[in-house]
Parts: sequence; structure tokens; C-alpha cells
Amino acid sequence: MKNSTPLYASWRHAFKLDPNKELSDEALEAICESGSDGILIGGTDGITYENVTELLGRVRSYAIPCIQEVSRLDAVVPGFDHYFIPLVVNAGRAEWLLQPHMEAIKQYGRLIPWHELTVEGYVVLNPDSKVGRLTASVQPNSIDDLFVYTTLTDRLLQLPILYLEYSGIYGDPSWIEQVQRRTTHSHLFYGGGIGNQEQAQVMSERADTIVVGNLIYEDWRRALETVPQQPSSI
Repeated sequence: MKNSTPLYASWRHAFKLDPNKELSDEALEAICESGSDGILIGGTDGITYENVTELLGRVRSYAIPCIQEVSRLDAVVPGFDHYFIPLVVNAGRAEWLLQPHMEAIKQYGRLIPWHELTVEGYVVLNPDSKVGRLTASVQPNSIDDLFVYTTLTDRLLQLPILYLEYSGIYGDPSWIEQVQRRTTHSHLFYGGGIGNQEQAQVMSERADTIVVGNLIYEDWRRALETVPQQPSSI
């Protein structure tokens, strides 16, 4: 049986908001009231303490759970329900494996609320994305190569979350399905390129949780269609 924290264990769908991008009040309200299971706040560039704080304050007007995905040590903001700590397991640059985490422990170890943190084993699968270029992620050339990274995350490190990040492009559903079959410990997140309800459903059938991000800023009304419909009450 897979181990998950109670907060995200039942999540099927989450929206990811970028503090460095503009979003109208109308769009934010629709996203937060959509029936999605949760909100992730995070991004690769332009992330500051100020814009994270501002976005969290806006989201807090609604009841939806909100998690910060930490990408900068100086942009960690108190008040979130939980914090995700990414570990890019296929990073080609050593400084993006454990160096930022060690620096955080060195500076703030005594102040870190460990019970509020969950480590994500990130596998970045779009080398042309911002995070792919930043970390010089090593791309798997086959499903067997991908199994190496996912097994490292799931079995050797036994991280609570395995996050397959295609970051702007739509992944191969057969790869996601095969990874899911081999995953025994980690909760499987999928993110990347979901552009409509059909794609969302396909990936929802293969991953534990799907994350929709870019579509919000392209067409937020279409992004709402990716949220699974709730069964009607009798």
C-alpha cells in the first residue's frame, strides 16, 4: 500500500498557481471554487517572498487547501497548509540535487517545522522547460531509463511523492501507466501539457493526482473543465 500524508492522499486534481504570473480576481475565484482538491503555489523564476505572500493572501479568501512548492529559500512564506520540497532526481547539475536542501538546514534547521514538509522526487521530462534548463535534467531515452529514476525515488529513497513533470508538454500516457504499475510507495503526481477535459481524464486514470498549471494562464475557463465532475447528491 502506498503511504501518503492525509492532506494530499485523496487529491485527484490540483491547480498550480505561479506567483510571477497575473491572474484576475474573477479567474482566481473560479479556480478556488471549482471543486479541485487543492492549490499548489510555486514556480521556477521571478519567485519572491512578496509575490508569494500576496498570492497566498488572495487564495486564503477561499476554503481550498493550499500548499507551497518551495523553489527559493528566501521565498518561503508561513501560513500554508503544507510545504512540498522538490528534489530533482534526474538533475544533471549536482548543485540541484541536495545542495539547496543542505543550505536550508544549515541556516534554518532549528526552525524548520518538519511535520509540515513533504519531499517530492521530481523527474523533469521536458529538457526545454525552464526547470529542465535550470537543472540540466538528464532525459530518459526509453521507458526503462524512466524506470531507473522512478525506482530510485520509490524504492531506494522511498520518497512520499513521485512527481513526473513534463512542464508545458503533454506526456505519453502509456509511460505514466507503466510507472504507476511499478510504483509501490510513492504517491504519483503528473503535471504537464493538460489542455482539455479529455487529456485530464486520461492522465487521472494513470496518476494518483494530476496538476494543471499553464492552462490557467492560457484559458482559465477551459482549465475549469479539467476538474472531475462531482457526483450529484440525491
